[in-house]
Amino acid sequence: SYLTVIAGLVVGFLVYKNQYLSLKKWYRQDLNYIDSLLPYYLKTLEVLIHHYTVPVALAKSIDDAPEVFKPGLKKLVQRIEEGDSSIDPYMDFANDYPVRDSMRMMRLLYRLSLGRQERKQEQLLAFSRTISNLQQKARETKYKNRLDKMEGKTMSMLITTGLGVMVLLIFAVILLMGI
Repeated sequence: SYLTVIAGLVVGFLVYKNQYLSLKKWYRQDLNYIDSLLPYYLKTLEVLIHHYTVPVALAKSIDDAPEVFKPGLKKLVQRIEEGDSSIDPYMDFANDYPVRDSMRMMRLLYRLSLGRQERKQEQLLAFSRTISNLQQKARETKYKNRLDKMEGKTMSMLITTGLGVMVLLIFAVILLMGI
């Protein structure tokens, strides 16, 4: 009776935790996906900013943006077109996509949209350097994840091989002892 209750509680807890852990894993994968796309999207946006103002560049970039960013970009552009010249639309976009350096990049974009023409070039250079650093970080993260995955596979192969050899040795010793 007590054993059944305890077993039921353990099974219920495990089912609850499994759902929570799978949701947490999906959220992390989604954030990693967004984190890997953001630097490349910002690079295309940088090219557009060289020729257009920031709000126009944002509007023109929607069609070429990754699907993940399109709803947030449409909302951002809509709020800017409605006359919201504060930093809030940019920060809301960064909050919708809470990945590494998104807040900083949106602040840079906002400052770039306010900037005077004579300072635009140096702000663009700073923006460009920051994006290049983000792309480098994204590449490093990608290679690190790939290396960690391969390291894990190698370790599992080594452990499996070691255990197999141990079982064979024990089996051979048992056979020799029995004779």
